[in-house]
Amino acid sequence: MPKSPSLHFQIFLLFFSLSTLSHAPLSSAHAPPSSTTFSQQKFREAPKFYNSLHCPILTVADDYAGTDDSFLCSENAVHVAMTLDLNYIRGSLAAILSVLQHSVCPENVIFHFVAPINGNPSTLQIAIISSFPYLKFDIYKFDTAAVAGLISTSIRSALDCPLNYARSYLANILPLCVRKIVYLDSDLILVDDITKLAATPLVGGAILAAPEYCNANFTSYFTPTFWSNPSLSITFSDRNPCYFNTGVMVIDLDRWREGDYTAKIEEWMELQKMMRIYELGSLPPFLLVFAGKIAPVDHRWNQHGLGGDNFRGLCRELHPGPVSLLHWSGKGKPWDRLDARHPCPLDVLWAPYDLLKSPFLID
Repeated sequence: MPKSPSLHFQIFLLFFSLSTLSHAPLSSAHAPPSSTTFSQQKFREAPKFYNSLHCPILTVADDYAGTDDSFLCSENAVHVAMTLDLNYIRGSLAAILSVLQHSVCPENVIFHFVAPINGNPSTLQIAIISSFPYLKFDIYKFDTAAVAGLISTSIRSALDCPLNYARSYLANILPLCVRKIVYLDSDLILVDDITKLAATPLVGGAILAAPEYCNANFTSYFTPTFWSNPSLSITFSDRNPCYFNTGVMVIDLDRWREGDYTAKIEEWMELQKMMRIYELGSLPPFLLVFAGKIAPVDHRWNQHGLGGDNFRGLCRELHPGPVSLLHWSGKGKPWDRLDARHPCPLDVLWAPYDLLKSPFLID
């Protein structure tokens, strides 16, 4: 398996790259989105990564042996779920590469991609196969129309995309044989072995695990209407709720299915349609159902917010402490800012995982 550069070396590259970009004109606002369409994008094939000698051999449950999709139910696998669409395919490919490159057992990682039913799933499949011809994966069609009627407008139109809500339906979409998954957003990279994250113990019967941020102002995620109504605010009376980012989660799908947590999330979305109790898209329903009841994960596994300030496009720095995953949640995406030659400092750490072919390279 090719050796991955250390984070310290990547940070060195960051400062070197910044010095080469220092002559680019400065921008007073966040970088505009790239004008390149999917049809204009061409992606390189990623190198193949191989298991270390001590990696377990994948076995298949008897019920699924001999089926075409038997690998999707492999035991001892790390199951990763991501959403997939044309707008974020460049970020998705970079995220996949980072997972494989830093995994000790990359051949044991199985990807489950959820794509909108009207979003050209076959085109997305071709893009995945072209860059990762050896990848174990499947694509599941998500009926965005079914959830669109439950979505209320938020303070950012991007948050209203129905695909953002697909993470609430993973237990219904993925095969029953997939019992535990790591959910990842498409605007992140890993610099550590995902097996460590997947091994997070879901203690106390927890449904999911994620890094918690208890210093955040939790009350700000809900409207005064919510907090002033005793029948609503009592929701958190018997727990110590903290903010967590839903872009990185370890989920026990068996427990989710048993408790029908998709229906619990939908109940809050239906109430939101009747009386506005939150502003931020798909996050608040997750907080209402799970905040204060999740298993903790070290903050190193979600250094989030690198997309910058949602209103002014300001750059963000890393949180204190070690780093295993960098997450460009927020308004700005690293590929857009790099293309516009107005990157934030940490965007340079994303660039080595970008599989977009340079227009100056000749095949």
